[in-house]
Amino acid sequence: MLYFENDYCEGAHEAVLKRLIETNMEKLPGYGTDKYCESAKEKIRKACGCPEADVYFLVGGTQTNEVVISSLLKRYEGVLAAATGHISLHEAGAIEYTGHKVLALPHREGKISAGAAAEYLETFYQDESHEHMVFPGMVYISHPTEYGTLYTKKELEELSGLCEKYHLPLFLDGARLGYGLVSPDTDVTLADIARLTSAFYIGGTKVGALCGEAVVFPGKAPAHFLTMIKQQGALLAKGRLLGIQFAALFTDDLYMEIGKNAIETAEILKKALAEKGYRFLLASPTNQIFVILENQRMERLREKAVFSYWEKYDENHTVVRFATSWATKREEVEELISLL
Repeated sequence: MLYFENDYCEGAHEAVLKRLIETNMEKLPGYGTDKYCESAKEKIRKACGCPEADVYFLVGGTQTNEVVISSLLKRYEGVLAAATGHISLHEAGAIEYTGHKVLALPHREGKISAGAAAEYLETFYQDESHEHMVFPGMVYISHPTEYGTLYTKKELEELSGLCEKYHLPLFLDGARLGYGLVSPDTDVTLADIARLTSAFYIGGTKVGALCGEAVVFPGKAPAHFLTMIKQQGALLAKGRLLGIQFAALFTDDLYMEIGKNAIETAEILKKALAEKGYRFLLASPTNQIFVILENQRMERLREKAVFSYWEKYDENHTVVRFATSWATKREEVEELISLL
């Protein structure tokens, strides 16, 4: 079978595994207080251009979103997010489980605009009964989005400016950030993200690590943030596992370099699909490709390839997603192309 279901089918990059093996028998303190976690934090601060940033390592994306969002919100607040955002759809109500509502906004290809957020905020505060409602307490975005699309620097600046006006934190989900940063279509850098957000995370699970995400607070983290990570079950006793991985990923620009493979292999696949006359749901500049397949053809393809169902297109067609990764081989792409 060919696997294009997601970008975390494989384990970890060999450089990450090598460092885990090399350090395996060292005796180190727990909960992220070891020298490798400190080294990884310094490397991330340098890459972000934020020497004073607070950096924490968590085990996965859902846990990261849940802990960060719940720690930044007051008990009567909710979080503004695209209706298609990961926290809106694919996290099993994790945010609501903490007592906070996800306030869904209209989107365009997975992105929310400053205009749509401003309209929501203005309408909310114009309502004379807003004291009886869930207050909008922060804005959540994904970059890349769930549709593989990217915010421009201008769009991020507009959202950041709006959040500053309303005194709201802007939180960026970077589960696939490595692929967004190396896309030829982006004008956004890691330093831009650090400058324009209140918090963001650098995804490791989908970009070369066995597991783990690095949360960055360019200013200061909420008080007792480590305690809240522990309280919500997202703190590893063997925190070294995450620190060693991120120290490896942020050595010699490895995180950026391995991300390029996902973009390059996705471009090969997109070009071949276009040449064969396949239709796309949208133009994604990253590693996720959304294709409209005739239902019978989709079922035949399932016999030899694994991919994701995305959404129903019409009675006879379905939107499916092919995802490439840091580890996707060119020969796998060529084999999929021949099947298609």
